[in-house]
Amino acid sequence: MHLGNRPLLTLFEGFNEILTNKYLLTFFLFLVWIIFFDKHSLITNHKLNDKLNELEEENTEYLLMIEETKEEIGELNQNLEKFAREKYFFQKENEDVFVIVKN
Repeated sequence: MHLGNRPLLTLFEGFNEILTNKYLLTFFLFLVWIIFFDKHSLITNHKLNDKLNELEEENTEYLLMIEETKEEIGELNQNLEKFAREKYFFQKENEDVFVIVKN
């Protein structure tokens, strides 16, 4: 068979050699299997890493919120008597409370 384009024929011969090489073919099939079909495929692994990063960011946010809440609780415990007196008009025994309302 005579083709006018000789480099194209050598390209097909080189491609044929690659396809008939059982080691390269096995490696290619293994690579395809690992990337797409395996239980621990690269695609699944990438999605899980993204989810892990998202959850770690949420965890950091929640830890900051916990620290802020602990600080607020500490302030409330220190000023509990003042808070109760001002907000709910609590009083001690033998003590009168006067409420001044500004108009």
